Amino acid sequence: MPAKKFINHPDSIVSELLQGFALAHPKQVKLAANNLVVRASEKAKDKVAVVTLGGSGHEPALSGFVGEGMLDISVPGEVFAAPGPPRVIEAIRTANRPAGVLLVVLNHAGDVMSANVAMQMAKKEGLNVKQVLTHEDISAPSRQEPKGRRGLSGCLFVIKVAGAAAEKGYSLEKCLEVAERMERNMATLAVAVSSASHPATGQVIAEVPDGRMNIGMGQHGEAGQGEMDLATADKTAEVMLDMLLKDLDVKRGERLLVMINGVGSTTLMEQYIILRRVGQVLAERGIEMARTLVGEFLTVQEMGGFQMVIARMDDELLELWDAPCDCPALTVK
Repeated sequence: MPAKKFINHPDSIVSELLQGFALAHPKQVKLAANNLVVRASEKAKDKVAVVTLGGSGHEPALSGFVGEGMLDISVPGEVFAAPGPPRVIEAIRTANRPAGVLLVVLNHAGDVMSANVAMQMAKKEGLNVKQVLTHEDISAPSRQEPKGRRGLSGCLFVIKVAGAAAEKGYSLEKCLEVAERMERNMATLAVAVSSASHPATGQVIAEVPDGRMNIGMGQHGEAGQGEMDLATADKTAEVMLDMLLKDLDVKRGERLLVMINGVGSTTLMEQYIILRRVGQVLAERGIEMARTLVGEFLTVQEMGGFQMVIARMDDELLELWDAPCDCPALTVK
């Protein structure tokens, strides 16, 4: 049975959602030509600009990360589809400045292709742009094969620290170094108990049988590591956290940033119960849960489940994480 959605025409979904998004957050963002989402108040030209791209349908990501202390421009594509290179290079040109531009790209085939073409165009035009690729999904190949790993909601961590570094006046090279360090330091794992539908058609993207869950399912219904019986909150948290800690080789005494990201229909009640068990397990292992974040930051329409993200933190990364930001999806004062 097709999902029920309050939309008008399938072809107008993205333009209409962006118009509503800009109306909802006028102090933080505005809608520019060709549906680029830009900061309401432009950053000084002597500070690095941070830009990203990605498909719509994952709200509040990615345009919800635009604002002071985070992104300068987001290039939203159609639902679950990357924007084309012409709009990406337009965003880079718009953000261009003496301090340079950092382009944050999630590792999905369409996003990477558009970003790479835009980077080639930027190079020919002599624009000062660097790129960081996020690929922290541990359900794919090993950490030694990062190109096969998807970029998930951990992109928020990279955007946050890179944006804070830019606001502090770090050079483009230093902003890139900070972003790449955070990317190396993080790991994400998703679990789904029900799939999403495509809002243009209402059709389910992938099935998860009743009484089962799929650990490792991707943002668009991509297959995960394995299907298993639906477990309790505690058991699910333990299984996922153990895999994440092993992937990052986290040791006793280290400090972690932990995020539970709801992907659509899993309630905050459930997310808090999951985080409670994560905190208990980390305490038992002598690992500090230095910072936490719970909520919906990158969703997949009405998919049931969540993404657990952990990141090894050092003093500088903690300082940048705690730095002020003001965007629709996250505000730090």
